[in-house]
Amino acid sequence: MAQLFSVNSLGGFLSAKNLSKELRQALQPMSRFRQFCDVKDAAGKNKGNTFTWDVVSDVATAGGTLVETNTMPETQFTITQATLTITEYGNSVPYSGKLEALSEIGVRTPVTKALRNDAKKVFDRAAYAQFYLTKLRVVGGASGAISSTSDGTATATNSIALGSGHIKTIVDFMKERNIDPYVNDDYMAIAWPTTYRTLKNNIESLKQYTETGLNMIFNGEIGRYESVRFVEQTNVAKGYGNTTGASGTAWPNSALSDWAFFFGEDTVAEGVAIPEEIRAKIPGDYGRSKGVAWYYLGGFGIVHTTASESRIVMWDTAS
Repeated sequence: MAQLFSVNSLGGFLSAKNLSKELRQALQPMSRFRQFCDVKDAAGKNKGNTFTWDVVSDVATAGGTLVETNTMPETQFTITQATLTITEYGNSVPYSGKLEALSEIGVRTPVTKALRNDAKKVFDRAAYAQFYLTKLRVVGGASGAISSTSDGTATATNSIALGSGHIKTIVDFMKERNIDPYVNDDYMAIAWPTTYRTLKNNIESLKQYTETGLNMIFNGEIGRYESVRFVEQTNVAKGYGNTTGASGTAWPNSALSDWAFFFGEDTVAEGVAIPEEIRAKIPGDYGRSKGVAWYYLGGFGIVHTTASESRIVMWDTAS
């Protein structure tokens, strides 16, 4: 249904008498997951809907000490190709020419803001769906212990709150797998605010940066602890089933947290053929039918699909 002047909730209120000219709208948070995707140029006409990029493995044999009279050892690495599918994304809000002509407040401004907020959520959910494909899953235990799996499925129920002890253990787990930090010497973590609640209650200084050199603060970042920088997000729903592109079982009612991702460098690729943009509809019906849309042509794909090369660890549950 279009935005109409004849229906108050769909546009008539924009011309109500004595209406303040200051428009108040609930703005949504900026993207959280998408900011951690590596943008790759997938532009080009007639190149098909599949975008590929090279993934280089570690060398097969590690180097070491040399003996003066022996020849230099030789090794090799493998190159695999990862792919993602270029897909159209978009949404629109049609409105009538009468609404635009009679509204005291311009129609396109609130329409554009609403569409911008919608686009941010869509991109975050598409990126989350690829983060979710990581093979590395951890479940919390007592005294900061974790149990891990490497097949993309958690095998135990996670009914414990994410705490400072778990953070330390997860960081050790990532370091011992040689996962490169995301920025400087720090990993990143992203989750719902309530998932961090116990952690924040236990660590009063979480929101204080005690070291210099943090030149970039990411959207939603709330603090740093144990070489992890924490980001809050609400664009992607709690649990799984109602999230586009993801599957699985919702967290149990007894759980004291929800999903969280810890990750280093090289997580998810974003292939962009046409960056997101606002488009105006060509007026129809002699100028009586108008509209505004957002449009994007691109896609998201997890970079490393094997556990040995994975850069993402998911705080997960079995049921």
